[in-house]
Amino acid sequence: VFDWSPEYKRVDRRGAGPANASIFGRGAGEGFGVHIMTGPIYVRGAEPGDLLEIEFVEIRPRPSAAFPGKAFASNVSAWWGYQYHDLLDRDAKRETVTIFEIDMRCPAAARPLYSYEWQPQTDPFGVVHATIDYPGIPVDHSKVSHRDLSGSGVRIPARLHFGCIAVAPREADLVDSIPPGYFGGNIDNWRIGAGAKLYLPVAVQGALLSLGDGHFAQSDGEINGTGLECSLTGDIIIKLHKAGEGCPAFLRGLNSPLIETQHSWVIQSFSHPNYLRDLGSNAQSDVYKTSTIDLALRNAFRQTRRFIMQAYDLTEDEVLSIMSLAADFGITQVADGNFGVHATITKAVFGERQHSQRTARP
Repeated sequence: VFDWSPEYKRVDRRGAGPANASIFGRGAGEGFGVHIMTGPIYVRGAEPGDLLEIEFVEIRPRPSAAFPGKAFASNVSAWWGYQYHDLLDRDAKRETVTIFEIDMRCPAAARPLYSYEWQPQTDPFGVVHATIDYPGIPVDHSKVSHRDLSGSGVRIPARLHFGCIAVAPREADLVDSIPPGYFGGNIDNWRIGAGAKLYLPVAVQGALLSLGDGHFAQSDGEINGTGLECSLTGDIIIKLHKAGEGCPAFLRGLNSPLIETQHSWVIQSFSHPNYLRDLGSNAQSDVYKTSTIDLALRNAFRQTRRFIMQAYDLTEDEVLSIMSLAADFGITQVADGNFGVHATITKAVFGERQHSQRTARP
């Protein structure tokens, strides 16, 4: 994918920006929407108003071809991360790349191998990149100093998941994959792992499901701008829930991503659930300027209230009490332009009170 020489660039347009690099001059696509995705997958019979259920059966690291028995992953403390303007030395802005190794015989954890501080790199077409602002810039390792971390004793537990899972939104044809929204996208919630299900509202004919942005691990917040980025292989089952009386009550009216694990519901929201509609013609740039955790929490509160009232046929006052006592609200990410807040509530809270049986068509 990232083969690039002065004579040849395997994938020219890297992102949802203009092909002629007219905004920043960084390269075709401008680096907007940097994720490598599989899709779109056309779901027969899917129409706007329906719900798509994606079940993650298995997710596994993709082994290295060059180093048998190993897989590798990377994390970048990046310029778009929460930490960049709050370093201990405020005058020394820096980005740091850390490379991790996974032993495929026991892929339950990743260990750091080495790190280096980014130095300005000149790409094969002669453009200088002072920061990591464009996908796939070849790094001249003679210009960076490696710090050996192999003896650090640190181990990062596996939380394998795909950070970006989206159906096509109705509002735009060319969409930056970085800010998530009602259609899913760059959700970056580690709970969407093997055994979990993600429900997304269908907005266009065929749904057009795309998946990518493999993460070996990530914590809530994604505080330095990235997860533990890793090439993954996943097995999924896609089911279609048609709108109407046959649709389970807990999915009716769903207008944002909903995650189901074996024991919990996770209601996902963002600062702007539908930024493509609500922020006007410049939505894909303005979302980066207007997102706040306060907005994301308010939307998560509203969506959680609606979900529990509808799924379990409870009154608002009953639900408000339950939410304050048993729903954990957490910051999903502050790295993706449209900040995320999720609410997690265990199914055991509702005891014998069952939600409607689901009706799905594979």
